[in-house]
Amino acid sequence: MPSPYLALFAAPGSKAFSAAGFIGRMPLSMMGIGVVTMISQLTGRYGLAGALSATVALAAALAGPQISRLVDQYGQRRILRPATSLALAAAALLLVAAHYGWPDWVLFVACAGIGCVPSLGAMIRARWAALYRGTPQLHTAYSFESVVDDMCFVFGPIISIGLSTAWFPEAGPLLAACFLAVGVFWLTAQRATEPAPHPRERTGDGGKVTGGGTALSSPGLQVLVATFAATGAIFGGVDVVTVAFAEESGHKAAASVVLAVYALGSCVAGLAFGLMRFAGAPERRWLLGVCAMAVSMIPLLLVGNLPFLAVALFVAGLAIAPTMITTMSLIEEHVPRAQLTEGMTWVSTGLAVGVALGSAASGWVIDAAGARAGYGVPAVSGAVAVVVGFLGYRRLKRPAPGRGGSVGQHGEHEERNVA
Repeated sequence: MPSPYLALFAAPGSKAFSAAGFIGRMPLSMMGIGVVTMISQLTGRYGLAGALSATVALAAALAGPQISRLVDQYGQRRILRPATSLALAAAALLLVAAHYGWPDWVLFVACAGIGCVPSLGAMIRARWAALYRGTPQLHTAYSFESVVDDMCFVFGPIISIGLSTAWFPEAGPLLAACFLAVGVFWLTAQRATEPAPHPRERTGDGGKVTGGGTALSSPGLQVLVATFAATGAIFGGVDVVTVAFAEESGHKAAASVVLAVYALGSCVAGLAFGLMRFAGAPERRWLLGVCAMAVSMIPLLLVGNLPFLAVALFVAGLAIAPTMITTMSLIEEHVPRAQLTEGMTWVSTGLAVGVALGSAASGWVIDAAGARAGYGVPAVSGAVAVVVGFLGYRRLKRPAPGRGGSVGQHGEHEERNVA
């Protein structure tokens, strides 16, 4: 690993919380695709599989920001452990219900409960921000975390789909739940690097609560969330359609490898992007990244076999990490420090909503017209992301006064050092 990345871990405790974050984020790439694989094997219904995966994502979209808001107020340990326990109980219900063929509504209830899983990526990035706020190292840290996310998506689908197809259908989601439990409880045991909570303050005027507004009141954050809702539909569509395309080709297990190649492209780009320093406005780079992601979906409409699909997805993956890294930097410009975790989670929420819509829409298209037609869903989603990005671009050029994770310092480094 290049030396700038090694230098990140000079801070005490950084290795441990980063390792816990990696394990705890594996379910991010395993659970949704694991549910699709499990249900499609047990029932053969891709529409149901996509709808259940969408339910997990939508529930996470609703619960995630609220969990992160509580984390900002009360700390990671006090909030993450009970939230994770609820998600694990719901995962156990899903596995039992799927195995014994219980009614569909039970599956949906269980998937809604799984959505209470906390956003581990936001928790880890908040710890890095507490360590390196206002320095060039924070850009490198965000780049490293983007690579960690991508590595989860390299190995997660392979493990989840591989276990579910080679062992038993429930194996992938089961292991995802185990990773979640280990990662969250290990992370929350590390108190020294936990960011200080920012409880709401009460004034003397009747005990009125102040500082309780949501991070989503920021116009710039609204643009990022809306754009990434469309971007999430790309990811959700690609996941479900690729599994179906591989099955139609007679090699369903190969879907995990193809999806891993997609994440590998993002991983390679993220590693390189973290070593770069940029001049100029980061919002321009962000919009360029959104456009690149959209254009990269067009070749998927022409795929005829799995090797071509793998190459096309690798190229498409090159645009993901740089766009995500730049997004995290923009969040620091548009939300207060006391709401940083919530702000990061709102972007994840936008992605989750998009994943839900993309998964459900692609499942319906597959059932109606076949897998190749399903790639029209991510292509249309990419076009929507570009339109939303252009419409909201002006808001990103005006960071709100007094906002940002490091007021007074962040602005000095942003133009030169942070993408």
